Amino acid sequence: MSWIQTFTGKQFYPLAARVEDIDVRDIAHSLSLQSRFNGHCLRFYSVAEHSVRVSRVVPASDALWGLLHDAAEAYIGDLPRPVKANAPEFRGIEDRLLLVVAEAFGLPWPMPEAVRLADDRLLSTEARDLMAPHPASWNLREEPLQERIEPIGWEAAEDAFLVRFEELGGRGQGAV
Repeated sequence: MSWIQTFTGKQFYPLAARVEDIDVRDIAHSLSLQSRFNGHCLRFYSVAEHSVRVSRVVPASDALWGLLHDAAEAYIGDLPRPVKANAPEFRGIEDRLLLVVAEAFGLPWPMPEAVRLADDRLLSTEARDLMAPHPASWNLREEPLQERIEPIGWEAAEDAFLVRFEELGGRGQGAV
């Protein structure tokens, strides 16, 4: 089978994605049900909630990219960083899919560096707040945020993602 069925019922071809098949409702729903850290956190914390938080840390001009920076994961999942670093074919698939997402929502390509830095800053914050005490340094470059993270649950994260998309003037397939 060369396609997946999305939350909204579409046949989505991850290796041949088309702009018209990208739907923010599919992205929000899927990411709200996916746990960060491959599920190895102390409490459930969704990729959707992480994305909303990234969108609030970046400069306003990059906020929509911050919200959608992990959108490819809605269609192909994710790999832990050490595995992804050694999986160039997967990274290529992810990048091609992110390019289609960028086209679907009118985002510039490539993703702004500010989004990557905010993603790392959230990673530092998440490591502090959501992971068991770690035996070794993660060697993270960015300082954590001052605010602490208390996860909101998948349903609230899905709603927050869609509300944030609307706040940012997001347009495209499935725009709310």
